[in-house]
Amino acid sequence: MTRKIADCRKYPSETNCSLAISGEEDEVVRAASEHAVSVHGHEDSPELRSRIRTMLEDERVSV
Repeated sequence: MTRKIADCRKYPSETNCSLAISGEEDEVVRAASEHAVSVHGHEDSPELRSRIRTMLEDERVSV
């Protein structure tokens, strides 16, 4: 399974957040939505999780 990454550095925010979360897709969506709520003030909802899922990228693996 391809690991996914959510990287706050790619999206402007008032806090200039630098967090990157990687793992299996469902893990990343769950952690990123919790982060979006607790740090960025978003409301947890199915729409937020869906939006996060569309922003995920495949993690580059260096060998």
